[in-house]
Amino acid sequence: MLISPLQLSDTRHMSGAFSVIGVIGKFGKSNVAEVLSAYLQKRSVEVIIDDSASAAFSDSPFRFSNSDTIADQCDLAIVVGGDGTLLNAARSLAESGVSVLGINLGRLGFLVDVSPSRMVKQLDHVFCGEFTEEERSLLQTTVIRNGAQIMESAALNDVVVHKWDIARMIELDTYINGQFLNTSRSDGLIVTTPTGSTAYALSGGGPILHPGLDAIALVTICPHTLSNRPIVVGDAAEIEIIVKDEGGTEAQITCDGQVNLPLLSSDCINIRKKAHKLRLIHPPGYNYYEILRAKLRWSEHP
Repeated sequence: MLISPLQLSDTRHMSGAFSVIGVIGKFGKSNVAEVLSAYLQKRSVEVIIDDSASAAFSDSPFRFSNSDTIADQCDLAIVVGGDGTLLNAARSLAESGVSVLGINLGRLGFLVDVSPSRMVKQLDHVFCGEFTEEERSLLQTTVIRNGAQIMESAALNDVVVHKWDIARMIELDTYINGQFLNTSRSDGLIVTTPTGSTAYALSGGGPILHPGLDAIALVTICPHTLSNRPIVVGDAAEIEIIVKDEGGTEAQITCDGQVNLPLLSSDCINIRKKAHKLRLIHPPGYNYYEILRAKLRWSEHP
């Protein structure tokens, strides 16, 4: 088995003996579901198909259920689609410790790195125990309004507090471990994990953080003060953001671009590292820097 520097201490999959497989995804018009179904039927494994993918496996003998069942009963979840599909799955699977493998149906992804054309061969490697397993940190976010918690969500990529459908800046107070950082007037603030550093935060001028770093980055979106710069802190930090706009704010919070909530003035957003990490596995040959070069087109000539 290939071991990454981010190897988990839990060794229940060291032999590669995955026995209960969950399948989650958006298959569209591809034939990936047909190929994957035939492949899994040839192996001595139990398969649970998420309800959202049931139409693609209507002719299969597999059991159908929801993501909660997959989290409770599976030791490997195969997620088919794009990075967004995996982000959604990660929030429900990370706490259970299910290993996750991403099969890419869109453009090259940072998280879903198995191509359909190589899927069967790479699944063979995975089921033989030849894979790299790493941990990816998530953020845990709560929103407090008038002393009461009104929202709680995890995020694998980022938590963003941002303006909402209006061409005006919002004002935010930010604290790190109880110490005041700054008051910013801007289009918003991105709080990102290393995984999410190549997403929205990158387009906002934030740094690329290797997924193995124990860090969180804060990136202001279009700040009014040009001296405002991204800051990176340790992932043990507790971050508090207070919405200050007394004139009636038009702001919202978004987790991974998928979970949204409108915000009011004086709302308090608390962000910290989630206690559980995502177990993400890759077939042999996975190279984070190679994906960076391809996604960011670093190898192209001017």
